[in-house]
Amino acid sequence: MMQMSLQQRGQQAQTLAGLGRLQEALVLVEAAPASEREALMALRISILKALERPEAVVPLRRAQVKAAPNSMVAHHNLASALGDAGAAAEAETEARKALSLGGKAPETWLVLARALQAQHKLEEAIAAYGEVMARRSDYLEAINEQAQLLWMSGADVGTAREPYTQALVRHPALAQLHQAQAIFNAYVGQPEREVWQELTQGAAKAGLQVAGIETDAAHLALAFDPALAVAHARKAVALPPNDIASWTTLAKALLVTGEVGEAREILSQLLPTAGQQQIVLALHATALRMADEKDPLGLDDGDGLIRATQIDTPDGWGSLSAYLADLKVALEAQHAFNRHPIGQSLRHGSQTPVDLRRVDDPAIKAFFSAIDGPIRRYLAALGTGNDPVRSRNTGEYRFAGCWSIRLRSGGFHEAHIHSKGWLSSACYIDLPPAVDRGGQEGWIGFGVPPFNLKQPLVPLKVEKPEPGKLVLFPSCMWHGTLPFDDDHQRLTIAFDLVPA
Repeated sequence: MMQMSLQQRGQQAQTLAGLGRLQEALVLVEAAPASEREALMALRISILKALERPEAVVPLRRAQVKAAPNSMVAHHNLASALGDAGAAAEAETEARKALSLGGKAPETWLVLARALQAQHKLEEAIAAYGEVMARRSDYLEAINEQAQLLWMSGADVGTAREPYTQALVRHPALAQLHQAQAIFNAYVGQPEREVWQELTQGAAKAGLQVAGIETDAAHLALAFDPALAVAHARKAVALPPNDIASWTTLAKALLVTGEVGEAREILSQLLPTAGQQQIVLALHATALRMADEKDPLGLDDGDGLIRATQIDTPDGWGSLSAYLADLKVALEAQHAFNRHPIGQSLRHGSQTPVDLRRVDDPAIKAFFSAIDGPIRRYLAALGTGNDPVRSRNTGEYRFAGCWSIRLRSGGFHEAHIHSKGWLSSACYIDLPPAVDRGGQEGWIGFGVPPFNLKQPLVPLKVEKPEPGKLVLFPSCMWHGTLPFDDDHQRLTIAFDLVPA
């Protein structure tokens, strides 16, 4: 058998990764002879990152630091890997080392800012974000993060919006800045019509004709003028890049105005090329329900796709109630903010800023063993098939994110989907008495979109929260939480899964 060359191995691994066959790509790269491993290191690390395995990247970056202890780049890369792995304190140390070695890049300051924020050193983090912007005033990622940190840490709206205000003075023609500011404004409570007006007027003044701005304007207009939303969406699909975001926005606007036929035609054309795009699946299922037709993809099968069970009691705890009590304490320590993040579904609550998989706490670590059995039982009951959910079921899974939500009185989740998941979840840890009043306060409902329809849909299924209950469902299924009125919090854990 002919031995594979370095170039062939690299090209084949890149092809596999591009097809989403990441584990196969990793096996191929890691099987390379020792003499080729350094040349394939960047590819190996990129695959590990795509697999969300930062803990496997850290030792590779440590080896690079050991080989070049005075390399600013090596220390920066290690700091970044440590931050991704949840080792915030060490990430801070390595980022400062990179800066001490002459590092001036805004990327290094961004790594430092994130490490400081993860340690709840909020004032230092805000200052570090300022250093990022001093070096690159159009660094959108940092602008978004600084504005969100200011908002979540209690700053007034004007102060929290300041990163956008300053950046737009310097970069008035940067379309992504106008879009990001509009998203921020909408999530901090500014009325949709006002946000729409500021976005469209700012874009017109800068002479911008950008599909993304038109799609954002369409989303905002849905709340007060659906016909205007359709007009914006039609402009979006007429502009490059003519992508799924533009077409799904048009389909959504058409559903709201009742033009179901045209929406279905658009979505039917998208399905063959975007079959795993969760928004396409969600809108297609909504269109069929509006037409009172059975879904040939099976996404109207609420009982078959949505299942609830109790999590297992992990080793080390005598009962599930004892474990949940410890888990509650551990999660509360991770909730550093009292305001909701920008761009997420929750309102009047907070979300943990660090992926729970990266938190070094015994109760949180035990959660992943407590849910392994229930997840595997769900996958076994789900089975295989030709629909978009069952066709991806290999019987194995990996996480694509895990976080905790704490809602206070009046809190809720706007109906949404999880675009990066395959299966999603809600696991209930601590609940307000309101859930037992009989009015479905704080309950989770499925299948109803977040936009107003002329004939509203009823939920496919509604689940009552209970301590220790885990609800699993497809990521493409609309789901939201009803508000509740209670002084007691509603504490949950959520995660996304993809096939392994």
